[in-house]
Amino acid sequence: MQPLSCRDRLEQALARIADPNGEGARACLSVYADAARAAADAADARAAHGVSQGPLDGAIVSIKDLFDVAGEPTRAGSKILAEEAAPAEVDAVVVRRLRAAGAVIVAKTNMTEFAYSAVGANPHFGTPGNPRDRARVPGGSSAGAAVAAADGLCEIAIGSDTGGSVRIPAALCGIVGFKPSRRRIPTEGAFPLSVTLDSIGPLGRSVADCAKADAVMAGEDFAPLEPVPLAGLRFALAEGLPLEGLDDTVAAVFAAALNALDGAGVRITRDKLSLFDDMAEVNAKGGIVPPEACAIHRDRLKRRAADVDPNVRVRIERGCAVPAADYIETVRARRRLVRALDRRLAGTDALVMPTTAIVAPTIAEIADPKVFAARNFMLLRNTAIGNFFDLCAISLPLPAALPVGLMLLARNGQDRMLLRIAAAVAALFQT
Repeated sequence: MQPLSCRDRLEQALARIADPNGEGARACLSVYADAARAAADAADARAAHGVSQGPLDGAIVSIKDLFDVAGEPTRAGSKILAEEAAPAEVDAVVVRRLRAAGAVIVAKTNMTEFAYSAVGANPHFGTPGNPRDRARVPGGSSAGAAVAAADGLCEIAIGSDTGGSVRIPAALCGIVGFKPSRRRIPTEGAFPLSVTLDSIGPLGRSVADCAKADAVMAGEDFAPLEPVPLAGLRFALAEGLPLEGLDDTVAAVFAAALNALDGAGVRITRDKLSLFDDMAEVNAKGGIVPPEACAIHRDRLKRRAADVDPNVRVRIERGCAVPAADYIETVRARRRLVRALDRRLAGTDALVMPTTAIVAPTIAEIADPKVFAARNFMLLRNTAIGNFFDLCAISLPLPAALPVGLMLLARNGQDRMLLRIAAAVAALFQT
């Protein structure tokens, strides 16, 4: 059977986006149907002449609502920015690289306002329902990205990850999400949350698709992934904080995954990494993201606080109360802890832990602000380790009735090796 053309695949994606019984209206805030059709036709013409612009040539891609697209305002999931932001003058760097590589950009996807929560709810533009159970949240902040990739509204989605915003929705929606080493992909033209911790990464239905998108956005040549042999790999299981308070589903599925890895010959060592407790102690002074978010949004809050999602607003306001001296001390302490964990991981191929401690909460339960805050914390707790310690990390879907993610983390700069390891681990759970 002959594979579908890019234009045919695009038309299928556009039909799903437009389906009134689907999540397209909530997942995709802007749809670039005409431009995407032109790009798809160009990709098909190149293919007919045996010409390729790279691994993403003809791939149907969505981008998160915080990436600049020339000629339109960048909303970042915000009602205020939708009304006030000036049109972007140029595309974000990653958008330019995607276009140059032949990617067909189909839509901008919904997100938590200002990318500042892990739940994925948005009171202004709606909350996309989780693909596995529409009564549940998709996770955030790249909520629409995960739903779009899982529902076939695109083939690859591009999100951002400051504390887990790629990996959390990937885990809750049953797909792959990759957070690269932070400096690997330029953030110019991406609306910021934290200038220290923001990173950009892909979500997709396979490790290979994420690897292709990562290479294009990083400006690197892509070579097909060669999965590494699992036997003999050294994984560290961090006991303590990452395993505390797991819900029954996550605990059972994660335990089964560890048994499967052990059966495949992976050497798993168990260790309580005290550096994670040190991280919690350092962040107790207010952390890095809250005061940096305050610096970005405090004038906006003074003018239009009532127009900001209350669950987001309270976190920004908390950051505005952090003394400058405490913030500076936190940044300095983080540098020390990053170096310490890097040394500690020198003999380890990857850290392994559940991506999130809980499965996706229901949309109804997070209507209570106290429940929202509690669930948000449990969704962020494990993934934030990767951002704080400047690691690369990936979430892989595990077999379960409700999606559960397995997270692998590796030292900064080990992105390519982590993707090769992830490809082998993903294949183990697909057999």
